[in-house]
Amino acid sequence: MGEKVVATRAELADRQLYRRKLQSCLDALERMLREERFDRPKAMMGLEIELNLADEQGGPLMYNEEVLGSIASSDFQTELGQFNIEVNITPHRLSGHVLEDLREELDTCLRYADRKAAEVGARIVMVGILPTLDLDHTGLDAMSHNDRYTLLSDQILAARGEDIALDIQGVEQLAIESVSMVAEAAATSLQLHLQVTPERFASVWNAAQAFCSVQVALGANSPFLFGRELWRETRPVLFQQACDTRSAELKAQGVRPITWFGERWVDSALDLFAENLRYFPALLPICDDEDPVKVLASGGVPRLGEMRLHNGTIYRWNRPVYDVADGVPHLRVENRCLPAGPTVADTLANAAFFYGLVRVLAEQPRPIWTRLAFAQADENFHNAARYGIESVLQWPRSGRGARGTVPVAATELVLTELLPLAYQGLNEWGVAAGDRDRYLGIIEQRCLRRTNGAAWQSATVHRLREQYGMDRAAALAAMTRRYMEYSRTGEPVHTWPVG
Repeated sequence: MGEKVVATRAELADRQLYRRKLQSCLDALERMLREERFDRPKAMMGLEIELNLADEQGGPLMYNEEVLGSIASSDFQTELGQFNIEVNITPHRLSGHVLEDLREELDTCLRYADRKAAEVGARIVMVGILPTLDLDHTGLDAMSHNDRYTLLSDQILAARGEDIALDIQGVEQLAIESVSMVAEAAATSLQLHLQVTPERFASVWNAAQAFCSVQVALGANSPFLFGRELWRETRPVLFQQACDTRSAELKAQGVRPITWFGERWVDSALDLFAENLRYFPALLPICDDEDPVKVLASGGVPRLGEMRLHNGTIYRWNRPVYDVADGVPHLRVENRCLPAGPTVADTLANAAFFYGLVRVLAEQPRPIWTRLAFAQADENFHNAARYGIESVLQWPRSGRGARGTVPVAATELVLTELLPLAYQGLNEWGVAAGDRDRYLGIIEQRCLRRTNGAAWQSATVHRLREQYGMDRAAALAAMTRRYMEYSRTGEPVHTWPVG
């Protein structure tokens, strides 16, 4: 990734070559899909979790290099901000006791990482946005030492031609005229992967898009940013504004943002990769030596490096992924809408709900995407992010021959319609009944108690301020310390005492 691209004639030549290589990658992908060169069906899932680093008082620490050096494991990697790291979990077959196996694996690796982090004075916090993070923590000096991040930041600013601004209206308003791209690092995510065949890709992606609003409503865990109480899940609006390559004029012209819900249901994975080329200029115009057409002609499997790099700079909430494992190409849907945390149990409950529900909704005889307008799915997503577990969504009417949508509380929708489908889906995957019941039971209790990470954070801060007279900063710090303490118990957030 190395050398920084500068505004010279060489950059123009780089971009022209990159554009040609992107089209060549897309042509190769189209041919591979047509000739059915992809991996046979496998029920494989995987996950990644982005993590925050804090001191014992709950304040952010710029220690990712020291922490990664102490952990000394290839499962943990750097992220954009020096107060972030990421853990990648080896793919698992989606069957049997996979959820309990993952709980043990995640719990073991995170407890180990937390102990190693403590050796250099840091602790690991699994939360969507670290509540104590301030604007002063997100300057360019807080960016991780990685050429890719520097180049990406430079290219976003060059594309905008002006400073990055934030203007978020939620419970309170946050308006900042100039921030660096590191502000985006405040948002840490849970990313759920599902390997799918090309034939099933469109139905799985469409289903995931249709209900990601419900995922966000249930899993919201990011109510505070830079000391302000904003959306229950502030990450989506923060991502969109902090990574926006568009000037005011381009926004007015309807140019699409790189943090994007999308604009239509799809018929193939190719639709999404083609949209990426059609709508978005290259931010990292870096080419490798592979000629994908020649590789295909020789019977090989192309890496499609330029297409994969470009795809990684476009922040869809359900991202298409092309990858090669053991010399065999495959496709994945990467579900990116959820925040990290609060606990391993909550994380696996979110995963169980996603994998169970997507299985059934992708295979319904009257698919949900034929009954829900895409624009309505988009609006649902933003309503869920703003209001969390209290959100009301538009959902297709139930019953044979029913048409149109009706407003329904997210919790009621889950309890009466979607949770039974998630149970059915996990049964169809072959997930053990004990695992199914434990983790979907957490989802049920969140709905019954109307409590998730965001609701707990907000309620605790308000109680600390009202009962103990704490100022805003002290209440946020005290809440963060309690969050860290309760998170380490492993008990799901709906059981945590408020205050």
